[in-house]
Amino acid sequence: MDIREDLRRIALQEQTLRFDAFNRETAWELGVRLKVACETRNAPATIEVRLARDTVFFYSMPGTAAVNAEWARRKRNVVELLEQSSYGVGLALERDGQTIEDPSGLSLKDYAAHGGSFPIFLKSGAFAGAVTISGLPQREDHSVVVEVLAGFCEVGLQGLALEE
Repeated sequence: MDIREDLRRIALQEQTLRFDAFNRETAWELGVRLKVACETRNAPATIEVRLARDTVFFYSMPGTAAVNAEWARRKRNVVELLEQSSYGVGLALERDGQTIEDPSGLSLKDYAAHGGSFPIFLKSGAFAGAVTISGLPQREDHSVVVEVLAGFCEVGLQGLALEE
């Protein structure tokens, strides 16, 4: 894994995976698609989709624990504050030898710069919400979200997916 390449691809993901419109129905459908994707992988996860800081979809799959919902909340807080993917923020901090507490003073109690939460942007550039899963290793959490977003936005993963 090359952090610089991952950060380049994550920036490209954030620029490419955008919606013409994002409303409650879109948020619900995105949550359902994530649930199906996790079930297909037999990968229990907590899933949350938010629209304008309002939770529209929340589901904790069998096999998850309360800690997964807590991780989802903390990762989502990073996205809603910085409007960047939690994994990208975490990788940038790792590259710079810092933690989320170092540059900003944010508490680890409320913020987790770990993979699994992704910003939802409109094609106009407006920030619309956040989509989060928690339950897999952080790179996989991020990759599942990106894969489902790409399918939803009808965008191929070639050049977007993180290398394994």
